[in-house]
Amino acid sequence: MRVMPAAPKNGDARDQADRRIFRETRALEGSARWRMATDDAELGSAAMLKHFSCSLGIELTPQQAPRLVAMLQKATRDGAQAMLKAKDVYQRQRPYWVDEGPICRPRDELGKSFDYPSGHTTAGWTWGMALAQVAPERATSILARGRSIGDSRIVCGVHNNSAVEAARLLTSATMALVMVTPAYQADLAGARSELAQLRSQPHAEPQPQRCEEEARLIAP
Repeated sequence: MRVMPAAPKNGDARDQADRRIFRETRALEGSARWRMATDDAELGSAAMLKHFSCSLGIELTPQQAPRLVAMLQKATRDGAQAMLKAKDVYQRQRPYWVDEGPICRPRDELGKSFDYPSGHTTAGWTWGMALAQVAPERATSILARGRSIGDSRIVCGVHNNSAVEAARLLTSATMALVMVTPAYQADLAGARSELAQLRSQPHAEPQPQRCEEEARLIAP
């Protein structure tokens, strides 16, 4: 809470920027990026492995990579604790509660959860940071995909831009502490070994056409 900036206040410059971005991005409804944002809302382990398959260069299931998934799940829980505390403190409204506009997920799916910071961004950026350590030779593409999961929440209209930026900062701060612990380092070594073994065996690779489209959609 001392590292992450406070949530914007109604009417201040950051709040006005958030509202403008929400209104402008409603024009993406029905686009390929909108469909990607809808898919990115799925956060189960199988879905997340699918999200990162192009950047990793391998299609995996949780059953194939239990050590990798266990490491990622534990790291995500650490990030989620910090994120949930901040949500309770700031209780900022989601953008579609303030301005009218379509969103890419059913509103009842989101319930009454708050905006700041974004939980999906926390999960996406945690996986990105951890996977970049598991496969450092692919770090750039992995981190770009992790970033795009947060961007998808803005495209989707369910989080403000400030909530996504705050979640990335809070997650980075949390992971900076998690990553130096002996438990994490042991999990990381196990995940690296497991992935190397999977790569050395016959394995499924993501479809090139899908990966090309994904790269186009998430390009800066």
